[in-house]
Amino acid sequence: MTHYKLRNRDEMARRIAQDIPEGSLVNLGIGMPTMVANHLPNDREVLLHSENGLVGMGPAPRKGQEDYDLTNAGKQPVTLLPGASIVHHADSFAIMRGGHLDISVLGAFQVSIDGDLANWHTGEEDAIPAVGGAMDLAVGARSTWVSMNLLTKSGESKIVQKCTYPLTGVGCVKRVYTDHGTFEPHGDHVKVIDLIEGLSMSDAEKLVGLTLR
Repeated sequence: MTHYKLRNRDEMARRIAQDIPEGSLVNLGIGMPTMVANHLPNDREVLLHSENGLVGMGPAPRKGQEDYDLTNAGKQPVTLLPGASIVHHADSFAIMRGGHLDISVLGAFQVSIDGDLANWHTGEEDAIPAVGGAMDLAVGARSTWVSMNLLTKSGESKIVQKCTYPLTGVGCVKRVYTDHGTFEPHGDHVKVIDLIEGLSMSDAEKLVGLTLR
């Protein structure tokens, strides 16, 4: 295979931020997705939602300016933009469940070719299952995007024919952003939106193990 440089976490977050349309209401899930807030273009108005009750969340604060009474769902310190609101947890979930979110960005263990999402439990006996609001976000948003590394530590693709882990949502994932490129599950194939420089379509197909178009 050709040598290539994988996208790091910041580059993945920047790639997602590029695709978020003007005027969108977007939830950023715990972990890697929270980094998207640091890469949104200044000339684009995007309203960020956090399931613990923030609407109008801004980027991470500068070092030394953290306010730990102001955190996202992952307990990381955040900022609020002018006009932001802090709402009751029940109201926050009403936003998630009521179809008000344009996009939800979540991490994942697996995404199937049909767009099924598994991101809350690996099924291992010693794993601690913690679904949180993931099920609400996966099916409540108009579009669910996933941010994850393409391969497991053992080199297996996380984009799969059928999820082997417990499902979070069925047929909900519209786009998958990875360190190797950007993909869309379409049932009978996986559509390639982009690949990192140096990674060919044939090499990507070998990594994923599914038909790419």
